[in-house]
Amino acid sequence: MRKMIILTEGMTTVQHAKTAINLICYKPEEVLALFDRTKTGEPVSPLLGIETNIPIIGSLNDFPEANTFLLGVATAGGGYPDEWRPIILEAISKGMTVVSGLHKYLSDDPEFVEAARKHKAKLVDIRKNDFKKVATRKGIKETTLRIQTVGNDCSNGKMITSYEIALELKRRGKDAKFVATGQTGILLEGDGIPIDAVIADFVNGAAEEMVLRNQHHEILIIEGQASIIHPRYSSVTLGLLHGAMPQGLIMSYEMGREFTKNLDHVKIPPMKRIIELYEAMTAPLFPCKVIGFGINGRKFSQAEVDYERERIKEEFGLPACDVIKHGPAELADSILAFKY
Repeated sequence: MRKMIILTEGMTTVQHAKTAINLICYKPEEVLALFDRTKTGEPVSPLLGIETNIPIIGSLNDFPEANTFLLGVATAGGGYPDEWRPIILEAISKGMTVVSGLHKYLSDDPEFVEAARKHKAKLVDIRKNDFKKVATRKGIKETTLRIQTVGNDCSNGKMITSYEIALELKRRGKDAKFVATGQTGILLEGDGIPIDAVIADFVNGAAEEMVLRNQHHEILIIEGQASIIHPRYSSVTLGLLHGAMPQGLIMSYEMGREFTKNLDHVKIPPMKRIIELYEAMTAPLFPCKVIGFGINGRKFSQAEVDYERERIKEEFGLPACDVIKHGPAELADSILAFKY
């Protein structure tokens, strides 16, 4: 079993430590501590907004039993700061498996590679891949229900909504599979393809390949990425959508967000317009429609999220819930009742 120390150095915040947060929530038995010398000894719960007793440490010697060192944050540009280098090298020197989901690969760094060879440590770059297959639209089973989360922006809860729905379906005895397309989902599920690190021509093929690999299951819950209207990342969204060919979509959004992530001068269009765009982008190729809403109400009270839930249900006539505050049951019901 993995016994992880998660590096969040200087970035132990809700905004940056999404990977760390989800591993603490869904794999708590595997997480020993967070590593952040700027926050050593502080409680994690108020920093990350989750209930946990794991400590924040500033020395790898605090947990000699640890066998995995995970870079558990998202950084601007997908690289790692120079000040992390000695920390990573120390983890390597202890023979730990060092795991990164960043776009800058540990295994491309000669110093890390030589240290790993010397100390018999492993370097694992989750996003590193050599996928080079185009989509063919062949071999897709009509009997497998494919549901994909989509969103009106990036980082608004698509992964958590997908994962919680898959867990709920499994609890009900359904043969459901969470199809991971990002670094955190892959860490949780143990497989998947990092869709945003695939060469552009092969994004559709990678999405199709994930369907082909998993369509022996009854229901696929496909983790969405980015947003069709985001100026930076819409190509990943559309390639994933066209490759996976979902019959149904769950629309994810964060309450209160008005502008696209990292581009606070680009306003998010009305939800009705975004739904029309998603459905129009699939209509010429395969029937697909939004069948429910995943609300991210993490910044709001229970009463405020309850009100939003009723508002969105009344406006669109579709099931809606925050999978953390309400649980995923209503969205699971919608999927099981969906006729495609």
